[in-house]
Amino acid sequence: MRSAPVTHVYNPLNYAWEAHKLFIEKFGRGQRDYILMGMNPGPWGMAQTGIPFGEVNFSRDWLKVEAPVGKPNPEHPKRPVTGFSSPRSEVSGARIWSWAKDRFGTPEHFFEKFYIINYCPLSFMEEGGRNHTPDKLPPNERKALFAACDDALQKMIRELKPKMVIGVGAFAETQARRTLDGFNIDIGRILHPSPASPVANRGWAAAADAQFAALGVL
Repeated sequence: MRSAPVTHVYNPLNYAWEAHKLFIEKFGRGQRDYILMGMNPGPWGMAQTGIPFGEVNFSRDWLKVEAPVGKPNPEHPKRPVTGFSSPRSEVSGARIWSWAKDRFGTPEHFFEKFYIINYCPLSFMEEGGRNHTPDKLPPNERKALFAACDDALQKMIRELKPKMVIGVGAFAETQARRTLDGFNIDIGRILHPSPASPVANRGWAAAADAQFAALGVL
């Protein structure tokens, strides 16, 4: 599944499976009230660690999840995977986990009610290294990809039985509403913490708190 302008596709569920498995085993057991769902891995987050929104420092030092990470094949020369030794920090992941740490103190307290996933596990890159989001793929590629992602999401929801799925950003909310139509579950949305968002840059944590409160979550 790769056509112009995409030149590289990373699947961290393959080369970073050990870390992803450890994350699931440590925090993914049992039912959850709220699922936070992002779009897909960022190049300096889950693409490095195998953990959704997996900013390296928070993954290693707060979640205490660390494992050997392999290499995607082929690897983009401008987006090297160095795992938990990556010197880069993903802003979106740092904002989410910093919020969780400030509000809940410990990962165990946070994960009593929350779990974090991505709708799509794949990361797409263009020749120059630019991130290419799944919604911009050609229609025939989106159809096949989204069918697999829909199936995985539905299975996860049946397992975790949450009260609400909260899309981190508009795309995730839209996919949740479409995929989970017919499920007895509430769907909500919070602002994406991307540094590309001027609103998020003016204070993402405060904005997220207000949106969570409006949803009746906090």
